[in-house]
Amino acid sequence: MNETFDSCPKCKHKHFVKAGFNNGRQRYKCKGCNHYFSVHKPTHHKSEETKQMAINMYLEGLGFRSIGRILGISYGTVYQWVKKLGEQHQIKQDSNQAIDIVELDEIHSYTKHKKTLAGLGLPLTEQQNKS
Repeated sequence: MNETFDSCPKCKHKHFVKAGFNNGRQRYKCKGCNHYFSVHKPTHHKSEETKQMAINMYLEGLGFRSIGRILGISYGTVYQWVKKLGEQHQIKQDSNQAIDIVELDEIHSYTKHKKTLAGLGLPLTEQQNKS
């Protein structure tokens, strides 16, 4: 018997037997009323508050796994929430629109350890060839 239930959902009889599988779930037959039933997996929906907290933590720079550990949820769930939010707020690329500000993060730590000093510390400016 399965731990998630203890009686037939139709007649509440306590005696039932396994009766095959239906859509990958164990099926049972009640010995009292001959009713076939299967146990539905319980759903664990997260609250909107938890979802919003996870998104805010991601925007503050925490990783998916650390957010999952802190909130007690799967990091895959956090990833899916962030991915869905990103798709909803995706900016349409316009080829005629010029980019005004470019932020380069982590580039200093990379160039700081280069053996050559060519280009190190020079500001990124627009050239005649638009590069």
